[in-house]
Amino acid sequence: MTDSRETFSAQAFVAGYPIKHSRSPLIHGYWLKAYGIAGAYETVEIKPENFPAFMAQLRNGESGYRGGNVTIPHKEAAAHLADHVDEIAREIGAANTLWREDGRILATNTDSYGFAANLDQQQPGWDRASTAVVLGAGGASRAIIQAVRDRGIKDIRIVNRTVERAQELADRFGETVSAHGMAALQEVLEGCDLFINTTSLGMKGEPFPAIAWDRFPSHAVVTDIVYVPLRTEMLRQAEQAGLATVDGLGMLLHQAVPGFEKWFGRRPVITPDLRQLIEADLEAHG
Repeated sequence: MTDSRETFSAQAFVAGYPIKHSRSPLIHGYWLKAYGIAGAYETVEIKPENFPAFMAQLRNGESGYRGGNVTIPHKEAAAHLADHVDEIAREIGAANTLWREDGRILATNTDSYGFAANLDQQQPGWDRASTAVVLGAGGASRAIIQAVRDRGIKDIRIVNRTVERAQELADRFGETVSAHGMAALQEVLEGCDLFINTTSLGMKGEPFPAIAWDRFPSHAVVTDIVYVPLRTEMLRQAEQAGLATVDGLGMLLHQAVPGFEKWFGRRPVITPDLRQLIEADLEAHG
């Protein structure tokens, strides 16, 4: 961090519907202040039917934004409406980071980067795993599967209530990925040394599936991409079994890094102070 003031100035946004609970303004606001950048990052609540008009205003410069983030329910629309979508976002089928360049909107998805960077920081060597099990086949799981595959893990098993949805992702991400129903969970866990929950199971009192944690190898890593609550039921169970765990807050922090660099010209660092700030907000507001 530095106390020197910078002359660079830009405006960026996070767009969603609803959007008031987003922690992104806290994250980017922290970095703007820490680096002395005279910029702004704000929330924009946009109904789905108004999102194409918002993108048009971003493209022609009317909005005044250099770029921004998009979240639920606009990620797929953002990828569709952008002028150029990189290979990462194209494969995922959704974009969460936009920037304006020469009158065009460029798009990427930083979720896979954020997931991998979080594990790199919290559990270095996680990508030496031979077998990963991904619980859930929703939109969030796409970036996770991409990240795990791109780090060289050769056996990725998706487990989902609706096996057809899991199969769609297996077809999308290649021959190293297989699809399984929930009834096969215990069998699929055989040999697993990286377990990833991408579902809401275990949140808000919802029971988490019974898992024989003692069958995992001692070096296994267990991670949950949700961060409310910070310590989910799944993570508590894995910790009690003596396994290494990683919560989902780091993914939120790390996925914000590339966008900030695009809009504000400085690559930020994830510090303990920033994490403490977001943890305090989560504790206060849930």
